[in-house]
Amino acid sequence: MKLGFAVLLFLLVAPSIHAQASVTVTSEPTAIVWIDEIRRGTTDASGKLTLTKISAGRHSVRVRANGFKETTAALLPGRRALAVKLLPTTDPAELKFQEAEVTREKARDEPSMKKAVDLYREAIKLRPAFPTAQVGLARVLMSLNDFKEAHAAIDAARKVRPSYAEASAVEGRIYREEAFDDDAIRSFRRSIREGGGVQPEAYVGMAKVWEDKGQFADAIVEYKKALAQLSDSEPVIYQMLGAAYERVEKPKEAVTAYEKYLELAPKGSYAAAIRSILTQLKREAAGEQIIP
Repeated sequence: MKLGFAVLLFLLVAPSIHAQASVTVTSEPTAIVWIDEIRRGTTDASGKLTLTKISAGRHSVRVRANGFKETTAALLPGRRALAVKLLPTTDPAELKFQEAEVTREKARDEPSMKKAVDLYREAIKLRPAFPTAQVGLARVLMSLNDFKEAHAAIDAARKVRPSYAEASAVEGRIYREEAFDDDAIRSFRRSIREGGGVQPEAYVGMAKVWEDKGQFADAIVEYKKALAQLSDSEPVIYQMLGAAYERVEKPKEAVTAYEKYLELAPKGSYAAAIRSILTQLKREAAGEQIIP
């Protein structure tokens, strides 16, 4: 039997396209690791982080740890381990930015969020051309509902870095919080273009806009795109996907999404609520009649 050229080409190329493997990154303890500008996790106490579902090809690995200079390294095709050595930093702007990031991520109330704002502004004062600090500032200002200043921070980031996928994604989130859906969609689409199609935060943002509009089937499409890029590093998106499937009355798919969330985050904030509804959803998925 002869194979057509197109079929033969697919058989030869497809394995390299879809091949995925795990990679262990070694650096400082509790260092944050990004792969191709997607945050993938934090190293453990020994400085190791094993990442799964890394596609074939070359990747960019960015690592940041408090007290050290942020470093980017190349992950070459076929490598299953990468050691990223970080050098200590005395740069006051960098240290202040790192303090701001930690404060923002731990913030649970308005005073702590305002402290993060002050820290970001101190970092920017020390280094005026600091787009990553401007985006971090925009995030916390958005949480404080200070949308005008949040937009100003995004604009300042773009003056230094005109094509900035993360900044555009955050801008889209700000517009959504303001209920400017059309502007939000434009920003999210810009973010996706700037990221070369890889920008899970923008896809999730798009999904939330479609949900605001009651277009849950469209939201599901966007959630699935985000999950394909995050490689299970953000379990909460499975919860969002499951809820969207419930809205379009697809209990079987909702069960699958919720069970994946529980697999990844058995003690997550949504775990108890999901477990309480899974039995009923499974009965619905099996076609059983639910008696109120």
